[in-house]
Amino acid sequence: MFKALVLNKTEDGVSSAIEDLNEAQLPEGDVIVNIEYSTLNYKDGLVLNGLGGLTRDYPHVGGIDFAGTVESSDHPDFKAGDKVVLTGWRVGEIHWGGYAQKARVSGDWLVPLPDGLSPHQAMAVGTAGFTAMLGVMALEDHGLTTADGEVLVTGAAGGVGSVAAAILANLGYNVAGSTGRADTHDYLRDMGVKTIIDRAELSEESKRPLEKERWAGCIDAVGSTTLARVLAQLKYGASAAAIGLAGGNNLPTTVIPFLLRGVNLLGIDSVMCPKEKRIIAWQRIQRDLPMEKLEHMISDAKLSDLPQLGKDILAGNVRGRVVVDVNAN
Repeated sequence: MFKALVLNKTEDGVSSAIEDLNEAQLPEGDVIVNIEYSTLNYKDGLVLNGLGGLTRDYPHVGGIDFAGTVESSDHPDFKAGDKVVLTGWRVGEIHWGGYAQKARVSGDWLVPLPDGLSPHQAMAVGTAGFTAMLGVMALEDHGLTTADGEVLVTGAAGGVGSVAAAILANLGYNVAGSTGRADTHDYLRDMGVKTIIDRAELSEESKRPLEKERWAGCIDAVGSTTLARVLAQLKYGASAAAIGLAGGNNLPTTVIPFLLRGVNLLGIDSVMCPKEKRIIAWQRIQRDLPMEKLEHMISDAKLSDLPQLGKDILAGNVRGRVVVDVNAN
């Protein structure tokens, strides 16, 4: 038997309760993992509150990320005792996820935990940090260098933004971060942000298709008018990596920045990212994300905290990264 936070559909939405389950209730898969830690992402908040149409079959166990130790495996790449991490693959959405003490999944979805990275640290990174690393890699692939100028991170106090800022600063980039929360300024400076931009400066729709060139690149977790303003302010040939939609899923812009400045809008998806690229990204995280910065991002939680935290993250009231100890009482 093991414990899990189980979601059930109700007339008013979704209810949650910690229940005792057995392995026979787990979904199909060829690897059973004893989970040590999970985490909280914006998507987890949607699932916990029954929003976004991400989960349709109940009862359900959420948690799109987890890290732990293989208990048993019929997959050729893994054996009992291996340390592993999982993000994406619709786990926690349509397949039971990490808000439990055990999971059964396809071994094709697992990545070996890099040497030097603990399960706790891996979940401090989680999908948010993993996606941030994919965004940094994409900007680099499109020519970004430290000599090019300021790199903007929007939604900088959130999970994606915090990790992106820390990685970019560690790599030697001049990082600017936008936020609407004055109480996060010291935190952002600790992450390596040199210039703090008030979110309001980017949240209003521009009346001009092009503005003064400023940004050498951008990791954007906001979307909507913020991303549109960033595109209008990118330097010639620069790129923005679109990672989130905290400000909305619309994009009120024109093709002018693409035609007259040759800018690039790079879509970043971490859910179905190929395994080979995942392994590279996790190795880069272990190398390029300063662990002392990571520790400053972390708030610890347990399964019983998740219903409230799921509401908090949707309201924008979660700073940095939440690590969930699924075995804590």
